[in-house]
Amino acid sequence: MNIIDTHAHLFAEDFQDDLNEVVLHARQAGVVKALLPNIDETTIDDLKAAVSHDPGFFLPMMGLHPTSVTKEWEKQLLSIGQEIRMHNYIAVGEIGIDLYWDRSLLNEQIYAFEEQLRWSIEMDLPVAIHFRNATGEVVTSIKRVGEKALRGVFHSFGGSREELNEILQLENFRLGINGIVTYRNAGLAETLIHCPKERVVLETDSPWLAPVPKRGKRNEPAYLTYILNKLADIWGVSEEEVAMQTSRNAIELFNINQ
Repeated sequence: MNIIDTHAHLFAEDFQDDLNEVVLHARQAGVVKALLPNIDETTIDDLKAAVSHDPGFFLPMMGLHPTSVTKEWEKQLLSIGQEIRMHNYIAVGEIGIDLYWDRSLLNEQIYAFEEQLRWSIEMDLPVAIHFRNATGEVVTSIKRVGEKALRGVFHSFGGSREELNEILQLENFRLGINGIVTYRNAGLAETLIHCPKERVVLETDSPWLAPVPKRGKRNEPAYLTYILNKLADIWGVSEEEVAMQTSRNAIELFNINQ
């Protein structure tokens, strides 16, 4: 099976000592690509250093994460915008709105998010969206900027049937499913029964959100197999079918060269 991890922070300090081994384990599990979303202006060098380890395996994104947005968001976007225009990136990400911890910079988050959505249209790149406690705000921004001209993934989906339906109405967007689907109390399995397979891509969000039975440990791309197994069970199909469909979805969305 060829599996694609569409969201993994493998440039994080957690992988500083054993990145090569993590990639080896991933390949042994059938993972052929891992997409790396940037966080902010301070992580650009770490991201690029990780990609240099294995350019055939790692595919980088560039963006400003909503929890890194400050009142100086315009200055932050200057360096990130320069970087994404000077080098090859597969997507604009990780971008979005996060209202879980703090709402005090909501306006700044919206401004930064919508500016980066405009970049994606300008450069014809998909977006990787972080939307914790902010589904409605993110959907509103997408519609305001231009939903028909945008495409991307709602990263780390763990929402309700209502949130699923709201996202599915955006025809050019998919859902990133990770270890949350294996958590017994998350309720996500019951929601995803109603989600078309062609609208799903796989992700780990490494080093976070490790799936059962690895929950509580450092997550890594090799653990995609547990997510694959759970989705096969939810949809009543083979793991091979889930791997083929979700990889096809990722290749199409991110224009990945095989």
